Amino acid sequence: MPVKRKNMIKRIVDTGLTVILLCLMAYQVTGEALHEWLGIGMTLLVILHQVLNIRWYGALFNGKYHALRVAQTAVNLLLLLSFALTAFCGMAMSSKAVPFLYGIAPVSFARQTHLSLSHWSFVLMGLHLGIHLTVMVSKMPGKTRKAMTALFCAAAAAGLFFFLKNRIYNYLFFRVPFALLDYEKPPVIVFIENILMLLLFTFAGLMLARLCKKGKKAKSDITKQ
Repeated sequence: MPVKRKNMIKRIVDTGLTVILLCLMAYQVTGEALHEWLGIGMTLLVILHQVLNIRWYGALFNGKYHALRVAQTAVNLLLLLSFALTAFCGMAMSSKAVPFLYGIAPVSFARQTHLSLSHWSFVLMGLHLGIHLTVMVSKMPGKTRKAMTALFCAAAAAGLFFFLKNRIYNYLFFRVPFALLDYEKPPVIVFIENILMLLLFTFAGLMLARLCKKGKKAKSDITKQ
């Protein structure tokens, strides 16, 4: 497959994964049946994503590991593990999409694990996007880059507000067994809040990548002296 076409497919898959993830996090908008089918779609896209990036896995044990590569590798592998376990637990509770898999794991265990790991997937997806955006942002002219960083920073601040307001940390650390959702909240507000929270972790990933690159440059400068 030509490189340009493959890269275009990768971008489409990445966009699809992000959009579906935002829909999955809006359970009070989609409802149970659509949520389950979106989960199946997400699982298939994740598998396709791994196939398209199979060469990345082949290079895991080659070359040197600088700070940025360590961070990127850790986030990628943790995200894959989180996606896989979230999908497994979701199928163990499915009553619409794949009801024949219902009970493949204890439902009480699957429910809380699915709740926690789906939110970890959300956090890790944001970090993953932020690390990958570093290359694109670094190629922008100075003023554009500063403006983009300022916008990201503002969106991240709003995302942090909603992260704390919605007490997402309770889901991340298994502190509640059920999602506490506001079904009266307008769907557009649900999606805006989720987008802003995703941008919070995208910004964190962007800053992490910049920090790693600065550390690498500083180490290189010291070596040259």
